[in-house]
Amino acid sequence: MTTQEQTAIGTRGRWRPLTWIIPLVVVGAVVVVLLARWFIALPAVADFIRTYPGQSELPSWAPVGFPLWLAILHFLSGAFLLFIVLSGWTVRRTRRSGVRPREFWIRDNDRLVRTPNPPVRITLTSWWHLTVDSLWVLTGLLFVVLLFTSGQWVRIVPTRWDVVPNAVSAALQYVSFNWPHTDGWVNYNALQLLTYFVTVFLAAPLAVLTGIRLAPGLSVRWRRFDKRFPLPVARVIHFATMIWFVAFTVVHVALVLLTDPLRNLNHLYGLRDDETWVGLVVFVVSLIVIAVAWAVLRPPRLDAVAELTGSVKRR
Repeated sequence: MTTQEQTAIGTRGRWRPLTWIIPLVVVGAVVVVLLARWFIALPAVADFIRTYPGQSELPSWAPVGFPLWLAILHFLSGAFLLFIVLSGWTVRRTRRSGVRPREFWIRDNDRLVRTPNPPVRITLTSWWHLTVDSLWVLTGLLFVVLLFTSGQWVRIVPTRWDVVPNAVSAALQYVSFNWPHTDGWVNYNALQLLTYFVTVFLAAPLAVLTGIRLAPGLSVRWRRFDKRFPLPVARVIHFATMIWFVAFTVVHVALVLLTDPLRNLNHLYGLRDDETWVGLVVFVVSLIVIAVAWAVLRPPRLDAVAELTGSVKRR
């Protein structure tokens, strides 16, 4: 048997579980939707949904609409997050495969940052991951500062206890495909509010803290934390936050495109509350920009960018 034939058989073997997993998921989803529809039709549940329709009231001073800075930071954080996930997955796959990397980056110790100890050599992929991480963190810090100075924080931080039952109500309506009424230009529904809160104020800090714990060089120099915060624990939490961000992004984009897409895209890509095509056009252009950036920032062009901050060594 030739190598190509062995590879083809191995590929078919890897994909064979999908022949029953995908139909099982589809059938399970249909069953869940039917059960949810039966459940919300019960008198007690219907009364609960009427009492808590899915949206918690905002203070009278809450801002309406979205400023330009929010749209720009929304795009940058999304683009950086995509690069973080792709580069992080490459780092994880390389580490688990045992394949020795061929390119490394070493910080020049005679520039802006100078340390008494010699710089630690890291893989080029790790350098790219940490670089985009840093840009994402800076974007996030600026976002949080502007969020609280502009009053936009009230849209994603719970201020009333009824946000919990309203979130449960919204979840039931989503699962049953009787989607709750939402006007993101004025006020998110309670489930959206809690999801954004968890993403910004819980998942993002966890990703940053565990990422610092796992950073090459720092993980070696901070061995005193090994008992209190072991590397395997940090690695599990870091991977879990990646799963959260991927799932959040997939669901977020899907709901934007399935529930009044033109109006939704206009909110953050057109800064307007109507159903014109402005937001869709800007959204498509933003996707093209991200795709071009991903195509350009690959070896050997990535090597040239890395050499602006250090030295790239090859085996």
